[in-house]
Amino acid sequence: MTARVREPAADAGPAGGVPDRTASGPPDDPTIRSGRAPDGPPPGAMRLGVIDIGSNTAHLLVVDAQPGGQPLPAASIKEPLRLMELLDDDGALLPAGITALTRCVATMREHAAEVGVDDLVAFATSALRDAANSEPVLRHVRETTGVDLVVLPGEDEARLTFLAVRRWFGWSAGRLLALDIGGGSLEVAAGLHEDPDVTASLPLGASRLTRDWLPDDPPRRTQVVALRRYVRACIAPIIPKLYVVGEPTRAVATSKTFRSLARVAGAAPYSRGPYVRRVLRQDTLSEVTARLCRLSEADRAELPGVSAGRAGQLAAGAVVAEEVMRLLAVDEVAICPWALREGVILRRLDWLTTGPAGLPTG
Repeated sequence: MTARVREPAADAGPAGGVPDRTASGPPDDPTIRSGRAPDGPPPGAMRLGVIDIGSNTAHLLVVDAQPGGQPLPAASIKEPLRLMELLDDDGALLPAGITALTRCVATMREHAAEVGVDDLVAFATSALRDAANSEPVLRHVRETTGVDLVVLPGEDEARLTFLAVRRWFGWSAGRLLALDIGGGSLEVAAGLHEDPDVTASLPLGASRLTRDWLPDDPPRRTQVVALRRYVRACIAPIIPKLYVVGEPTRAVATSKTFRSLARVAGAAPYSRGPYVRRVLRQDTLSEVTARLCRLSEADRAELPGVSAGRAGQLAAGAVVAEEVMRLLAVDEVAICPWALREGVILRRLDWLTTGPAGLPTG
């Protein structure tokens, strides 16, 4: 578990990338070490791409962006990887996982070139962050594909997700609390500005917990009870830090687990677009969680908004969502369509247009 209370702000950098040259900036920030330094006048409209290697899925998101404008999706390609399921007993990524990861990154780089991406960012989250052989795997991917895959620290993952949430809801949202359940970890961030005052990354991802705590399908009641105790124990240490920040004006949840839970609870289908208001209430979530824990994986896959690839881990994700909302006294979360990938793109766009000093380049 990691948690951070904000120290005096340092210059923000990009969120990783495929480097042509090393950018200036704090040497301990991996997102800056891997980025290309701004050079020349600020760019106008550009096509940005981000390769997100998650614990479950690899995702290439391509957007058309310009300074001061909303990034508009131009292409999106997903590929299931399930890296959390390709670890050996010592936590190292198996050869089959390394091969699948390398092939996936190479394919996505080719797709990015085909659609005319001007600037490509590549990052990985919990599965590679925690893998025992992370460094040699990253080196193999870089030497084989030419893509410098950056592993985001958990706190940076929370920080960049918070940036996306802040930009989506704007300053009128006041003090924000952002929650994000991934395959390998839970990210929590809170604050009044674009850079959160508190960030935390906890080992409470839906895929990780399903593997470690809910091996049966459907899970036995004793397994669910034990999982709840573990989740509470992991979340409890960050509660005092969040109290220092103050009660949030708005609580927000992002990413696939929360979106699926909201849909099962009756939120509008995502085919209606990103601007439809969607919320998930704690009382409704409690009912949904109980139901999901009784259903088999096959039955969960029949529910609205639940894909076959996510059905197996949704019960564990629901337990985490319910417990974090209860422990943080959150009655309702708004579902944000932007999450980590958009935060990476927004930070990258900031970097390309303002440079390391935060001033226009050129």
